Amino acid sequence: MWRKFCGFMLKSMGWTAVEPPVPEDKCVILGVPHTSGWDFVISYLYYTSVGGKAYVMIAKEFFWWPLGPILKALGAIPVDRKNATSLVLSVIHEMDKAKRLHLAIAPEGTRKAVKRWKTGFHTIAKEVGCPVYLGYFDWKTKRVGRGQKFELTDDAKADMKRIQEIYEEMHMAGKHPEGYVTH
Repeated sequence: MWRKFCGFMLKSMGWTAVEPPVPEDKCVILGVPHTSGWDFVISYLYYTSVGGKAYVMIAKEFFWWPLGPILKALGAIPVDRKNATSLVLSVIHEMDKAKRLHLAIAPEGTRKAVKRWKTGFHTIAKEVGCPVYLGYFDWKTKRVGRGQKFELTDDAKADMKRIQEIYEEMHMAGKHPEGYVTH
């Protein structure tokens, strides 16, 4: 019932779900372009409507009552953003102990325009041994999907360059277009 409701909400907002959920038990799904808090809402509605459950990292400061239990029910994982190494290690630990976990990450790391994307997702995926999908929410076309599977190498810098090139070729727009740059 919840799945149908999420699909109805997504469609009523004018969005089209493009792809089914990721078939693997564990993966990292990038969410690009991330320019608004609404990106989480659209992504949640999309992935739930196609039968998936994705988890997202949210600053632990948001986990006060009554918001905290709601966020956890929606798939939020509280993280301490002050220490990047500790954050990545704790996420790796969570993924290692879970049987099934699709982790959605915004590589930009913020809703503001940045030229240098964070590579923590690369470290997580390599350590866990799971694939990365190039998920997207295009506010120009109102299409949302998990995107194509991207095979990582041991060269995070080269992978990041190629990932950003792929996103650039997609010609997408964020809810706030000025908040999205690829190079």
